[in-house]
Amino acid sequence: MLQNAFFYSLQEIIACTGSDLERGLDKECIPERLQKYGPNRIPAQDPKKRWAIFLDQLLDPIIYILFAAGSLAYIFSDVLESAAILFVIFISVAIGYFMELKAVRSLEALIKMGQTSTDVIRSGQRMDIKAADVVPGDVIVLSPGDVVPADARLTQVDNLSVKESVLTGESLSIHKGIEPLPENTPVTDRTNMVYRGTVISSGYGRAIVTATGKYSQLGTIQQMGLDADKDRTPLEKKLNQLSKWLIWLTLGIAGLIVVIGYFRGNDLLLMIETGVALAVAAIPEGLPIVATIALARGMMRLSQKQVIIKKMEAVQTLGATDIIFTDKTGTLTEDRMMVSTIIFGETCLDNLNQREQSYFSAFKNKLVFDKMIMVGILCNNVDPTAIDEQADSIELALIHFAINLGYDPELVKRNNPEKVELPFDSTLKLMATAHQRQGGFTIYAKGAYESLVDHCNFDLDGKELDLNEHKLLWKQKVDTLASQGLRTLAFAYKEEEKAPSRANILNGLTFLGVIGFQDPAREDVKAVIDIYKKAGIKVIMVTGDHPGTSKKIAQEVGILEINAGPDRIWHGKDIKRSLDGTDGNGSVLLNASIFARVGPEQKLNLISYYQEHGHIVGMIGDGINDVPALKKADIGIAMGLRGAEAAREVADVILKNDKFTAMELGIRQGRVIFQNIRQFVVYLLSCNLAEILTVGFAALLNLPSPLLPLQILFLNLVTDVFPALALGFGKGEKDIMEQPPKKPKDPILSQIDWNFIVLYGLSITIAVLGIVAYADKILKFSPEIINNMAFYTLVFAQLINVFNIPKQRESFFINEITTNLWVWGAIILSLALTLGANLSTPLAAAFSLRMLSWEQLGYSALFAFGALVLAQLFKRARVLYFGAYPNSVIP
Repeated sequence: MLQNAFFYSLQEIIACTGSDLERGLDKECIPERLQKYGPNRIPAQDPKKRWAIFLDQLLDPIIYILFAAGSLAYIFSDVLESAAILFVIFISVAIGYFMELKAVRSLEALIKMGQTSTDVIRSGQRMDIKAADVVPGDVIVLSPGDVVPADARLTQVDNLSVKESVLTGESLSIHKGIEPLPENTPVTDRTNMVYRGTVISSGYGRAIVTATGKYSQLGTIQQMGLDADKDRTPLEKKLNQLSKWLIWLTLGIAGLIVVIGYFRGNDLLLMIETGVALAVAAIPEGLPIVATIALARGMMRLSQKQVIIKKMEAVQTLGATDIIFTDKTGTLTEDRMMVSTIIFGETCLDNLNQREQSYFSAFKNKLVFDKMIMVGILCNNVDPTAIDEQADSIELALIHFAINLGYDPELVKRNNPEKVELPFDSTLKLMATAHQRQGGFTIYAKGAYESLVDHCNFDLDGKELDLNEHKLLWKQKVDTLASQGLRTLAFAYKEEEKAPSRANILNGLTFLGVIGFQDPAREDVKAVIDIYKKAGIKVIMVTGDHPGTSKKIAQEVGILEINAGPDRIWHGKDIKRSLDGTDGNGSVLLNASIFARVGPEQKLNLISYYQEHGHIVGMIGDGINDVPALKKADIGIAMGLRGAEAAREVADVILKNDKFTAMELGIRQGRVIFQNIRQFVVYLLSCNLAEILTVGFAALLNLPSPLLPLQILFLNLVTDVFPALALGFGKGEKDIMEQPPKKPKDPILSQIDWNFIVLYGLSITIAVLGIVAYADKILKFSPEIINNMAFYTLVFAQLINVFNIPKQRESFFINEITTNLWVWGAIILSLALTLGANLSTPLAAAFSLRMLSWEQLGYSALFAFGALVLAQLFKRARVLYFGAYPNSVIP
């Protein structure tokens, strides 16, 4: 492989590669080179195997706890409960497995090779080969629309321009040459090179391959992405914290009951068995199922909106994101140049991409305006009979602008046949064409202002003026457009009686004016940026483009205020010392809104820097240059249609329709899911705590047993799971996108949430112990009847416990829970299953259930309702004592 190929002369390139400009490589040497350098493939992650997807589902702290609970149940001969817990694990793992398998398969369907073959010269013959078979030294032939198969040094160019945005972030096509360049030339300025993955937008060329596979620029960047560490998602971290809490809570309560029971004179072995049973009861078996289904449902809803989530936990990570880094070209912009401003004489027409056609009627009759349009049509290599959208973006913009004004480019070209062309040259930085007309020829020219103006003697503004008097003024106008982020092109013409030669085609031109081009911002982006601001999410532009261009787009979409200070815009060359902390600007760096002229490694370092400062970072990108950042970000988002294959491979989320606006739905869904997870965790743990406290206190108080082990299992898998699942289907609060994102280090459950878990659990415990004592001491019922009355009281109390969940600031009767039809359906289903278990003789025998009288059921319902009233009284008393709750608190 040849490093710094742009620096060497063509003769040195030929000598180093052992190739020949005319014959290319000999066919006989290809196998040896393939053996030496390997296939022309970049490093890539192997497709995820089915077994790996399956194992990922088991790497969950809650699953670990369930395995332990099932093992303990089996050790103490509770085989049915152990089997039921294993069944819960199986259901949870199966749902997660099939949802992620579906996402992986959707991704595989999106991955396209782009260009699977390329034209090369071998043994003097032009042939079509697979891109993977290209080797260093091959002479490749480049044509419009081709995807460059490998890094190569150009040897011939004919008006060749290449779109390199996928590699550099530059939105404008780069015109190419063949002359050697200085050794320190950055990638963005290597005009004598073409790089793998970039697209030929116009012209033709030949090049000698200097690097393939992992040695190419794309391969180097891809490897950087593979080497980047990917942290666990915030949800995984929070569930891990929760599992530790559950372990200590379970061990603490079970151990306390064992110790107290032993000192009260109970048999030690009996108390140990009771403690183990309570420990198993403390584990919320339904939690992994409910969490998995909630995430899977969010995943499915997003897939219907053309958003592919590759890993379920990524749904919630979207909701936790507080910083979004986004590429500019194609993400915030249309990725196509448009005519934005025209200046001729004293006239300046701006914001043209937003003007109606009638706006131009007053100018179309002006000679200078008409001549500028004619230059745009005739001094142009786009074929108007078959417009190729892969052509040079500036020339396409001129053709489309002329069509929008009512011109017919095809007719104009037919009536003005081209006789002479001076093609664009990267040294001259201009092009010119001569066209025959009745009685003579008209020469049209366009190019960089500083290049074209040197060939102009006159300035046309109704009449020809001496341009020398106006050159400085025109330079100021061009600089003003450039400072606004516009690409500029100057226009000129002249009329001759005879056909000019290439040597004199540029002599004595008349200057017409300047056109400014812009890749316009997408119309729907600004509204989404405004939503993000209200949601406390900061959007930061990271791009390889020019700072002026970046600033203008950022202001248009609302990322940057018009009066923002210079410290909000950073150039890539100024970032390193601030990241290292050597210049003391680290805190200022965190306030930036734009990072321009940044490369892949700088994007990666910026994301790491923000993560180190406690932010959950999302990255939106589509190019090869975005791969490391996409991999490193907490949530990497790639474009599905326009995105490079490498970008799609490492991303967590893929926008199939390439719409930036789809992200807003994803973030909203993520926040709803996190809120729902907190809600059903509060619900599940309060119900389980009630079961533990009820059994424990009944044993300590020598009351009849309120619950048997299998009855506890029934409660955990029926009356707990279905209402919790209904909470997971909630639509979320209406103002959820107006709340700040949750802090990364905050656990799933706050201290206040734990307080309410205890409050709700105690309320249910008091109700159940109350009916046990009442039925035993007052009604004198048998232990079997007392057990069943306690069981049904717990069923009813746990089902209506779901109405304790809404925030205090919401109405008790009309809130997100009472208006959730899934909740009502879950209550009805749970009651039906309870009744069905009672009516089924085998199940009734297994769960020790019997039919109660209406009076006995009435007592159970009354005490259960008392638990709800008691919880609400506690809740309101706490508000009076401590004050109102923050809006972010669930209870």
